[in-house]
Amino acid sequence: MLAVFAAIVLTMPIWLSPLGAAYPGLMQKFVIYAIFAIGFNILFGLTGYLSFGHAAFLGVGSYTAVWSFKLLSMDMIPALFFAVIFAGIFALFIGYFSLRRSGIYFSILTLAFAQMSYSLAYSVLTPITNGETGLLIARDDPRAIDTMLGLGQTTSGMPMPSLIGVELGGYGGFYICALVLIACFFVSQKIFASSFGMALRGIKSNQTRMMYTGFNTKPYLLAAFVISGMFAGLAGGLLAVTDPIAGAERMKWTESGNLVLMTILGGVGTLIGPVVGAWLIKYFENIFSAINTNVLNSFFDFLPDGLQEVMVTIMSKFVGEGWHLTLGLMFVVIVVFLPGGLVEGTERLMRRLRRTGKASDDPAGRVTSGRTVNE
Repeated sequence: MLAVFAAIVLTMPIWLSPLGAAYPGLMQKFVIYAIFAIGFNILFGLTGYLSFGHAAFLGVGSYTAVWSFKLLSMDMIPALFFAVIFAGIFALFIGYFSLRRSGIYFSILTLAFAQMSYSLAYSVLTPITNGETGLLIARDDPRAIDTMLGLGQTTSGMPMPSLIGVELGGYGGFYICALVLIACFFVSQKIFASSFGMALRGIKSNQTRMMYTGFNTKPYLLAAFVISGMFAGLAGGLLAVTDPIAGAERMKWTESGNLVLMTILGGVGTLIGPVVGAWLIKYFENIFSAINTNVLNSFFDFLPDGLQEVMVTIMSKFVGEGWHLTLGLMFVVIVVFLPGGLVEGTERLMRRLRRTGKASDDPAGRVTSGRTVNE
């Protein structure tokens, strides 16, 4: 599965080209939000604890990475390292208090912490976050490590993030993010297959029974929460690497809501589902939202004038500024008819087709291993 996943990610410029999404900046978003969703799935998919505050860790990761660019170096390695560490510490603090409750109360607590973080970034913490303007890098920033090593002194224009002295941009930046995504998917695989992951599944299935069998579930839940927050911090750091600016809008509750949608659409608790959901929502957000009446008119140009106008009028409600309507309808259809998400629904459909194929191959229902094929 890891090899197939890596092949799919690394060939994104090829198979996204017919879909009109083979742009390095857009593919970087696909990859980064897939990392965000993978981390969230470790908490929500394995334990069943639904957090509405994970955007706070995304924002912390972004702010930390930009401060690393300003104070230490334009190299992405220390920026990502500190983004993961600070997001993990922040997740430890929030998780310690939020996990004292479960169910809807846990969800509301995480939402409250995220909204407090969002408000603080706009007001009290303005000296750190730069408020509404957002945190930006500047040429005269100290950058102690770069200054000590004599790096970036002759750079014209605004300094850009780099990897061991090589500036990141275009397809190079995308492939760096893609390698990080593959590594995160590998870590997620190991967590899902480990005894730690099995314990988290047990908590989701029946936390009371887990406690009766001798498990102290709180450390497991807190560890899952912190790991999930660190994944979010990594995604936030990569957002700052690809676009060196950090703003409070990344901590808004709508970002957490989009994350929940990504995971549910793709398939909660599946390895690949959250990635599919993240790609789908980011595609709708960036491609469907860019479709306007001119594009629709050219698309329906083969129809008679009256019918063309009708089709353009109808379809314009589902694209452009109305792309959320398309996303909402798709979400309703998937939840009603594929409650396990796209990945699990596809697996169930394939199993049903295979059973139907076997039954049609032997309509008489011969006995096989004590049971008929029809049975």
